[in-house]
Amino acid sequence: MSIDYRQAGVDIVAGEETVRALAPLAASTYDEHVRTGVGSFAAAYAWPKDPAQLLVSATDGVGTKLLVALAQQKLDTIGIDLVAMIANDLLTTGAQPLFFLDYLAVDTLRPTEATDILKGIVAGCRQAHLALIGGETAEMPGIYPANHFDLAGFGVGQVAAAAQLPQHIQSGDVLLGLPSSGLHSNGYSLVRQVLPITDPALLIPTRIYESVVRPLLDQQLLHGLAHITGGGLVENVPRMLPTDLAARIDPDRWTWPTIFTRLQQTGDISLAAMRQTFNLGIGMVLAAAADQVTAIQAVCPEVITIGQVLPRRNDALEWGPL
Repeated sequence: MSIDYRQAGVDIVAGEETVRALAPLAASTYDEHVRTGVGSFAAAYAWPKDPAQLLVSATDGVGTKLLVALAQQKLDTIGIDLVAMIANDLLTTGAQPLFFLDYLAVDTLRPTEATDILKGIVAGCRQAHLALIGGETAEMPGIYPANHFDLAGFGVGQVAAAAQLPQHIQSGDVLLGLPSSGLHSNGYSLVRQVLPITDPALLIPTRIYESVVRPLLDQQLLHGLAHITGGGLVENVPRMLPTDLAARIDPDRWTWPTIFTRLQQTGDISLAAMRQTFNLGIGMVLAAAADQVTAIQAVCPEVITIGQVLPRRNDALEWGPL
């Protein structure tokens, strides 16, 4: 019998409704320094003493991938996932990474486990060039079941307002994909219903794109970036586009990594559900002018041309040959 994300316990529609409800409430707190708020990959706030400089922030967790780490008794990589989810969101704005804080909530503090988790966070921060400057550890027996925990993080970067992405995206721009390392940290409520929780492939850490994308930003080769997390390409690529533009993605431009074909076949998951739940092998999408593609490929040979930007007709993302 086929299964989808909602049957696995996650209601994407309810999540979208919650964000729509939250947006005006959050906006009621904004002041004149807010540049981007709820709905963006990362929020931007103009530095009051120098509005030409923006502080960019993002927060996230790891989701039910934590249950996989617990089941496999391997906690030293889950912190990389935590940092990656936030660092990659900051990167979409073009921001230079600055600092990171973590929040670990447990039923009962177990120092060895906490140290393993922290080792992963430190490894992720080193990859992302973020300074781990603080955090919080909370013991909450009764809130969390025995031997369970939750993990969240918060990161800040800085970018000049004139350099903030996305900008200058227009019809005719090319969409380039950077390969993911696997599932990253999305869709695990569904994954755990389909594949054995002991499968080592489920714990491959989320890829951090800072080092590969930074040279492209330094050379001003990009118009926009989309971090492909929950919602897949369908939901995330349009987040960097102006409302009058759409993305056309050619699914024949790359091959799904084996983990995704296993998921679809084992769980009898529809193609639509796969596209709206997983990254399918593309963890970051870059938008650039067509005449810059060669220069981008020279700096980053692993990019894959997967689509283009078009005037919007109906959906914000459509599938088909280029």
